Amino acid sequence: QAEEELEEARARQALQLQEMGRRERLLRADLGRAKEQLESLKTRVMRVCSPAGAAGKGVTEQQVIEKVRQISEERQQSHEREKCLQEELSSRLSKEKEVSANIEVLQKSLCELQ
Repeated sequence: QAEEELEEARARQALQLQEMGRRERLLRADLGRAKEQLESLKTRVMRVCSPAGAAGKGVTEQQVIEKVRQISEERQQSHEREKCLQEELSSRLSKEKEVSANIEVLQKSLCELQ
């Protein structure tokens, strides 16, 4: 009986080892695809950021990184500006509603006075 239990445990461990090997192969394949995608993205970004008629001057990765950082900062500033404008618009709409309500009250009062 002890031998049977040991054999079953060994069989379970063998299956676990096979499964771990399968998972490792899948992870390695995923990693390879991710590296390829990253390299493809890097190539495309470098191509886009490289000026068309730059007389053969190449763009360095650092320049691309700085340009991406600058674009990101500009995007963030635009988002913050949009948020401020939305708040200002909301405030003005509230004031406009308040003024409209006051005008209605005034008109009713004038009608009553007549």
